[in-house]
Amino acid sequence: MPAPPTEESAAVTLPLDLSRLRVLPLAERASLTRADDILIDPDSQPKPLPAREADLVRACAGHITAAGQRGATVMLVYGAHLLRNGAARILERMMAGGWLTHLATNGAGTIHDWEFAWCGASTESVEMGVAGGTFGTWHETASNIHLALMAGALDGLGYGRALGRFIHDGGTTLPTADELAARIAADPADPLTAARADLLRAMRTQGWAAGRVGVEHRWKHASILGQAYRHGVPVTVHPGIGYDIISNHPVFDGAVLGRAGGWDFALFGGSVDGLDGGVVLSVGSAVMGPQVFEKSLSCVNNLRLQAGRGVVSGHTIYVVDLQDGGGWDWSTGEPPKTNPAYYLRFCKSYSRTGGAMHYLPCDNVAFVHHLYRELAG
Repeated sequence: MPAPPTEESAAVTLPLDLSRLRVLPLAERASLTRADDILIDPDSQPKPLPAREADLVRACAGHITAAGQRGATVMLVYGAHLLRNGAARILERMMAGGWLTHLATNGAGTIHDWEFAWCGASTESVEMGVAGGTFGTWHETASNIHLALMAGALDGLGYGRALGRFIHDGGTTLPTADELAARIAADPADPLTAARADLLRAMRTQGWAAGRVGVEHRWKHASILGQAYRHGVPVTVHPGIGYDIISNHPVFDGAVLGRAGGWDFALFGGSVDGLDGGVVLSVGSAVMGPQVFEKSLSCVNNLRLQAGRGVVSGHTIYVVDLQDGGGWDWSTGEPPKTNPAYYLRFCKSYSRTGGAMHYLPCDNVAFVHHLYRELAG
């Protein structure tokens, strides 16, 4: 039997030096989706829905109307495909009408959102890009999203509101390096010291100049984040480190994403705390949505019980995805293990968080389009 490796002989795995990544201008990418081609007119005729799903949409509209009358939260938790399928203008109408009080998405949802807003195009071939080492290595996407988050952090903004403001305002304004250094030195224990240090380092390594940084977003109407900021609707982002293409750039900073996502998790919880008699719409988010929601709800109930309050109750959950639901009526409870629906993990997670849960296996844009039309009357 060979002897075990010694400390001297053991192979040492070194981390990648991401600062050496070669990045490319976004103009060189063959984008597969264009905002002008996908955006849906809210006043157009929606795609038809099966009778059962249409009935559930009507019931959902009724629950949202009732929630609005009692001042309860109505939150939309969505995956990137809802944006990529052209729903931005429909959601803008729903925000303008006061029918949505909170939006939440993942990192991919923000990347497509920013790219549509800035250059009117998004998405790329993963297969071709990974093989050539170019997948996700787009300079403007990573640098501008990081810039937005770092600048927003100085004002206490999390991921969603920071990027939404950046899109809505057409850029941001940066302090000087001397101003940042002076604030860091004056009060190292200040809650914003780490955020200031991250921005200072990025300004030096990326060559960002102080003052106004103008970034024109000619397709603001294609941005859910920008429209949410305009209407004052809280929007939170729940990213993963290494999940998204903004990791494929020398500017990548996991601390920046973690801080922004952490603040957004707390903001998400603030909306969950208002969910009694409210509505959760989970559209095309099979992982982030249920996982973030169940943890946040537990935090809210923990704090409520400490304060002598009851747990969140009376809420209704509508989950929309394309997977076959096995014909199970989730409002009656969890199916047995012999039913294929038992293995829809996202349904199971939501069904265990209280309230009444309904599953609609249908096209995500058709769902929100029909829902908007029902609400608008």
